[in-house]
Parts: sequence; C-alpha cells; structure tokens
Amino acid sequence: MVLTTKEDILEALHKVKDPEIPVISVVDLGIITDVKVDGNSARVTMAPTFVGCPAVDYMRAQIKKKVEELGFEKVEVIVDREYKWSTNDISEKGKQLLKDFRLAPPPNITGELDLSNLQAACPHCGSKNTTLNSPFGSTLCRAMYLCKDCKLSFEQFKPK
Repeated sequence: MVLTTKEDILEALHKVKDPEIPVISVVDLGIITDVKVDGNSARVTMAPTFVGCPAVDYMRAQIKKKVEELGFEKVEVIVDREYKWSTNDISEKGKQLLKDFRLAPPPNITGELDLSNLQAACPHCGSKNTTLNSPFGSTLCRAMYLCKDCKLSFEQFKPK
C-alpha cells in the first residue's frame, strides 16, 4: 500500500518542467488542477495553457512517470480541455522564475483582456518603456517586445 498524499505528488511534480520554459514546473505554471489519491491509484488532472500547445503530451507523460516513481500501481493523467486556464493561475514564484529566465511574466488580468493596451516590463532592466514588436514569439504563448531604454528585445508570456 502506497502511503503517499496529494501534497507528496504536488511536491514531486515541482520537478516536472515545461519543456518550452525549462525553469518553471507544471505546478508553478498552474496547469495541475486536481490530484486524487485512492490507495495504490493516483489521478492527476492538468489543463493545457493554450489550444494546440505542442508540449501537452510531453508534460502529460512526464507527470505520469514522476507519479509512478512514487510507487503507485495505477496512474492516470487527464488533460482537461474544458478548464479555462489563465495566466493568473501562474504562481508568484512561477512569475519570478519567468522573469529570471528573461521572459516577461504576464500581468494579472481582471475583467476582459484588452490586447490593444498591453504593456510588458522589460525583464532585463525593469523599464515599462516597451513596445510590442510582434504578437508572435518563438512559441504560441509568447509575444515579442522591444525595450526603448536598454534597447534589448525580449519575449513576454502572453496574458490569457
């Protein structure tokens, strides 16, 4: 009989990183929406960040492997496509990890998202004197900005 709790699973899942942003765990990214333990069985529910995110299957497999390493005989990882994940689900620690990775964290969004009025703080110098260069970055979840003060370009994790 496995004597592992939901908290033990969440702790283990801090070692599972987003392959597109390898400094942030699936827990701090906020995509783990539920964990259930029933004897030797565990079920983890995760939500994709963006429709069509190519990393979902990889993260699902890594989550399953990490939970199996805890000794569970049966592990199920469900991808809940009905859950409306938001960048507000990213933990404060996760937002700091994004910034340390030189990826501007998304702002918290209240109400409706207005894409025409978004600003991103430069992760290099902290300036908000930035401009959106392209709504398309290196992945679906990123946009390209330019800092007018330090003259460096950077990506921002798109708010959603």
